[in-house]
Amino acid sequence: MSVLKGDLGFISDERKSLGKSPELCYFVTGVFGFGSPRKNLPKARAMDFITSTAILPLLFGCLGVFGLFRLLQWVRGKAYLRHAVVVITGATSGLGKECAKVFYAAGAKLVLCGRNGGALEELIRELTASHATKVQTHKPYLVTFDLTDPGAVVAAAAEILQCFGYVDILVNNAGISYRGTIMDTTVDVDKRVMETNYFGPVALTKALLPSMIKRRQGHIVAISSIQGKISIPFRSAYAASKHATQAFFDCLRAEMEQYEIEVTVISPGYIHTNLSVNAITADGSRYGVMDTTTAQGRSPVEVAHDVLAAVGKKKKDVILADLLPSLAIYLRTLAPGLFFSLMASRARKERKSKNC
Repeated sequence: MSVLKGDLGFISDERKSLGKSPELCYFVTGVFGFGSPRKNLPKARAMDFITSTAILPLLFGCLGVFGLFRLLQWVRGKAYLRHAVVVITGATSGLGKECAKVFYAAGAKLVLCGRNGGALEELIRELTASHATKVQTHKPYLVTFDLTDPGAVVAAAAEILQCFGYVDILVNNAGISYRGTIMDTTVDVDKRVMETNYFGPVALTKALLPSMIKRRQGHIVAISSIQGKISIPFRSAYAASKHATQAFFDCLRAEMEQYEIEVTVISPGYIHTNLSVNAITADGSRYGVMDTTTAQGRSPVEVAHDVLAAVGKKKKDVILADLLPSLAIYLRTLAPGLFFSLMASRARKERKSKNC
C-alpha cells in the first residue's frame, strides 16, 4: 500500500513539474492511465481519421456492390422469365389468376390450366386486351382438365409437350381448402383434398419431368402454404396435404440437383381470395364462408409479384406470411410445448365460438 501511495505521489509531483509542457504531460498521463479528460483526444482523432478515410469509403463501396448485385439479380430474373414456357394450374381465380397476369406481363409463353374452359378463355381475353406491358408478350395457350383425374393429367402433359416441345417452368398452384373436425370428416373428404392438393401436382410434375431431365433444364414451383410447415386445428386434411407437398418437393429438389433442375416451394400465409369460401367441409359440402383471417389476408396481386420474384431468383424455399405465422414456425421447432398449448387454446376458442 505504501508503494502505491509513493507511486501516486511521484506521478502527482511529475505532473506539477510538467505543467508548462502539455505535450509531455499528455504523454505521461496517457502512459500511466491518469490525467485530464483530454487524455482521449488522440483516440478521438484516430477514430475520426479511420472513419473519414477508411470506413466510409468501404461502407459506400459495400453498398455499391450490394446494389449492383441486386440489379444483376433483377436483370437475370427478367431474362429468365422472358419467352419461357410457363405452365400454371388453377389459373382461373385467386392467386393463380394473378400469377398468370404477372408472368404474362414478364413476357412468358403461358399455358393456363383449369377445369373451367370458359373462365380460362375469359382470362386470355383479359390478358391480350391489355397493352400496358413493355416487353413482347405471347398469346396464352389453354388446357382444360381435372387435376384429380390421373388419365387427364397425363393427356394434358402430352398436349403441352406436343404444342411447345418443352416446359421451362411449372407452377403447381391449383388447390382446395377444408374446414371441419377430424372426428366428423369422412375419409372420402380426406382423399379428395389429398388428390387435389398433393397427388394431382405430383402426377403433373412426374409427367413433365422427363422432358426437363432430357434437356437438363427446368423449374418446378409448388405453391404450398404456411400450413405445410405448421398445423392449426380444424384444417387437418388441408394441413396434411400441404405437409406432404412440402416433403415431396424437398425430396425432389435434392434428387433433381444433378440435372440442374430448380425446385421452389412457396408458402404463403392468408391471402384475400375465395379459398375459404370454396373450401369443403367434413361431409364434402361447400363451406361458403369468408373467414376473418382470409378477409384480412394479403392481396393476391402482391403475393403474385412475390412469386414472380422468387421464381426469377430461383429461390428454394420461400415464406410469404406475416410476422406472427412466421414466428409460429420457429416456435414449433424451438418451443414445441408452448406451440402445442397455443394450438389447443385456439381449438377451444374456435369450438366455443361455433357453439355460441
